[in-house]
Amino acid sequence: MAALDEPLKKILGGTTAKVLAEHLGLQTVGDLLHHYPRRYAERGELTRLADLPLDEHVTVVAQVADSRVLKFNGGRGQRLEVTLTDGSGRLRLVFFGKGIHKPHKDLLPGRRAMFAGKVSVFNHKLQLAHPEYELLDGDADSGAEAADAFARQLLPIYPACQQMASWKIAKAVDAVLPSAQDAVDPLPGALREGRTLVPLTEALLKIHRPESKADIAAARDRLKWDEAFVLQVALARRRLAETQLPAVARRVTEGGILDAFDAKLPFTLTDGQQKVSREIFDDLAAEHPMHRLLQGEVGSGKAQPLDALVLTPRGFCPMGEMAVGTEVVVPSGERAVVDGVFPQGEREVWRLVLSDGSAVECDDEHLWIVGSRETGERVLTTRELRGDLLGADGRPKWSIAAATPVDLDGGEDRPLDPYLVGQRLAEGGGPADRLPEAYRHAPLKDRLAVVQGLMDTGGGPAGAASVYRAAPGPLAGDLAWLVRSLGGSARPVPVGGGACDVFVRLPAGYPPFRARSDGNGAPTEGEPGVRRAVEAIEHLGRKPVQCISVAHPSHAYVTDHFTVTHNTMVALRAMLGVVDSGGQAAMLAPTEVLAQQHHRSITEMMGELAEGGMLGGAERGTKVVLLTGSMGAAARRQALLDLVTGEAGIVVGTHALIEDKVQFHDLGLVVVDEQHRFGVEQRDALRGKGNSQREKQTPHLLVMTATPIPRTVAMTVFGDLETSVLDQLPAGRSPIASHVVPAKDKPHFLSRAWERVREEVAAGHQGYVVCPRIGDEEEAPKAKKGAAGAKAAAAKESSPEDAAEKRPPLAVLDIAEQLRAGPLAGLRVAVLHGRMAPDDKDDVMRSFAAGELDVLVATTVIEVGVNVPNATAMVIMDADRFGVSQLHQLRGRVGRGTAPGLCLLVSEMPEASPARARLAAVASTLDGFELSRIDLEQRREGDVLGQAQSGVRSSLRMLAVIDDEDVIAAAREEATALVTADPELTGYPELRIALSALLDEEREQYLDKG
Repeated sequence: MAALDEPLKKILGGTTAKVLAEHLGLQTVGDLLHHYPRRYAERGELTRLADLPLDEHVTVVAQVADSRVLKFNGGRGQRLEVTLTDGSGRLRLVFFGKGIHKPHKDLLPGRRAMFAGKVSVFNHKLQLAHPEYELLDGDADSGAEAADAFARQLLPIYPACQQMASWKIAKAVDAVLPSAQDAVDPLPGALREGRTLVPLTEALLKIHRPESKADIAAARDRLKWDEAFVLQVALARRRLAETQLPAVARRVTEGGILDAFDAKLPFTLTDGQQKVSREIFDDLAAEHPMHRLLQGEVGSGKAQPLDALVLTPRGFCPMGEMAVGTEVVVPSGERAVVDGVFPQGEREVWRLVLSDGSAVECDDEHLWIVGSRETGERVLTTRELRGDLLGADGRPKWSIAAATPVDLDGGEDRPLDPYLVGQRLAEGGGPADRLPEAYRHAPLKDRLAVVQGLMDTGGGPAGAASVYRAAPGPLAGDLAWLVRSLGGSARPVPVGGGACDVFVRLPAGYPPFRARSDGNGAPTEGEPGVRRAVEAIEHLGRKPVQCISVAHPSHAYVTDHFTVTHNTMVALRAMLGVVDSGGQAAMLAPTEVLAQQHHRSITEMMGELAEGGMLGGAERGTKVVLLTGSMGAAARRQALLDLVTGEAGIVVGTHALIEDKVQFHDLGLVVVDEQHRFGVEQRDALRGKGNSQREKQTPHLLVMTATPIPRTVAMTVFGDLETSVLDQLPAGRSPIASHVVPAKDKPHFLSRAWERVREEVAAGHQGYVVCPRIGDEEEAPKAKKGAAGAKAAAAKESSPEDAAEKRPPLAVLDIAEQLRAGPLAGLRVAVLHGRMAPDDKDDVMRSFAAGELDVLVATTVIEVGVNVPNATAMVIMDADRFGVSQLHQLRGRVGRGTAPGLCLLVSEMPEASPARARLAAVASTLDGFELSRIDLEQRREGDVLGQAQSGVRSSLRMLAVIDDEDVIAAAREEATALVTADPELTGYPELRIALSALLDEEREQYLDKG
């Protein structure tokens, strides 16, 4: 047996080995050698007590400030209180009963020691109850030279546990450290020398027993490379193996359902969408499986402020007044109805300022039809325009064409001749005179006649344009509006006194003004086509916004004479491409609610293309079916038949898709939505259903996520998944104000939280209350009395804040009853949880969506897919029991309408606890990608090759994904080159040994599954 594989029991004895194995997962000599110090303390240096984390087991180096024995229980009991200091803070130690004698003798003022214990709070002060300690300042008669050397020594502080303090682990390491000489070095010599890394044996000695800080740095650099390189070799071999797996190439077919779908879209996709689609289609065209992660919000709408103007046949109306059935004008001049209104809450709003002085407001993802001399006409988002606004000559690069002029009808009488109205305004218009609304919202010829009356009377030539001199402000605005409504350009220029010169251009085809004739009455040639340059884009701040969909092939409408469009689904285009190639696509959603929502949105977007084989369906269409666990038997049988015969090209479903009885004709693509809700085995089970011409094939895999969890981020950084990113703002809905409610420290804050819910309901809105547990479970068995119970009671006495951790999580059924009888009495309160019958769940959700309920008390069943724009408030009870990404998903259920959202994170954990820090991080940002980084920093990566998604089983001891991305990237390059040259690693036996140690059987199977 190799020295590093030796069981610790043989060297350390059974008792110590058992503690190391059970509480720290250390079984062998190698495990202990790779249990690296967390940090180092210099004996002469005091550790900062101000930064101690609550509820964690810590080791501190500090000096005793004072020590005193106090009596309690009428003098029958006594306790020792010791105060430590380091100049940054103070920490109290407390010892009870007979345990006070030795520390009372040892811990005298001025003495230094290492202390280990769990940080708790008592009477609002940090303390360690009955900590272990080891004195550091030696005997009083030690020589000065020995004391000086002692003070300079670096003390390794190991990750420890309550059962074994750091210095005991250090003694165990001393016992096995000679075995470091037998460590097998996995790094090839050329790599080690090229990167100037120390040998592994030297690194192990220096990390555990450094003589200087330079030793620590050299050891860390080397050990990080070990972890990064060996793992990258494993992933590089996996990527190579993926290229060997058989998969049917799904190449884009011209003239198929994808082209028909794209033809329904108004214009080209945005640059970002085109890039991501190219990456996906390139992968699908290969004869090995795609393994790609799509990150970002895929379907957020393009929105405008509620006070933006949308052109209707009766004139401009505010966006906030749009409703389903409202008639609007599309860029071609035709009329169409609004068939969908989608409030997006508050977003950051920008103003595009055009060369004629007009402006329009929109969000950053708004789509614009713009042109330039270099590129011709393109569709760009506001964000893309901001990043590429000026040409090389410093002048505006992009211009926007006017919409087709259309007849309007304000519905009012126009008793005077429009030309005379224009003349009279020009002859005697005062500062307050305005053009009557009836003539603004008039047929095209009448609006033109008003402009001609104004310009013939008060206008004159101005180079290529005409100019109306010194128009009062209101009249100048009306004239500019009329000219733009005719497809022209009008730029008011202030000249003082509230007046403006208005420079006017009309496109070709209009009769000229008299001021622009050639002097003999013959008209001059009109402008060939008026375009307005985008001169600036200004940030305005946050505003309520919404987007609309229009029942017209163009999917566009006119707003302040600018056209807008809406987003599409990148994943849906990928599925349609696979259907064109003869295959099927399956979308796996975590809940029935979300599956139904996806099915509905896909069929709506595809229209008749989703009715293949059905009466009225498109000739090139396919069938889109839904498969969930609660479907009726007949509908389920039909869906299964459509899948096995291949009649259904697309299926959207829940876990029901994974069942053995579900068979596909030719499964070519698996799309997994909200991937963190599925285990690897579940995804693998669906991928295992790949079948083409009765031959086993691996389907392509596309994973979608809006909020990556730590393991996903880790795998992404390591390059295991190819990634595509749609880097638009997450959610993009209304500002959701998030606050932590410290229910234990400040009970009145919780009372105020319920008042806020009542206020939202009084304002016509609704709210959610989320709890971690349902509450109909059997009660947990009561704790046994006796020694263990007494010990627990003592711990509780010394650390009362543990109560929040030890009680069961709050439950839906309990909280609902308390709210009905207490703070929310009189409101319509209902419950929703996963163990309700499907029909009951649907009834509750339908009632809530219809506004028949005020407050929904629910579990995380509402986490995804629930869309009730009128819900504005959410109270999450025991919020510390949820993960960061889960809190982010839950919070996304509010702020989906025009009103701002409110999310209150209720916790009984103390302010200094890691749990409260996590909640504060969630409250501080709405950015899902930023939250994923926070989550990763706090929880670590999980086992990158295993199933654990917390940090407990992390195979990374030295490497940190967030901090060491450069090391990981370099290791990936080296590993890829090595594996390409020698896939079996025949020339690297030491590396093969390290790989075998990293990939135990369970992890290897996991890695194979993906």
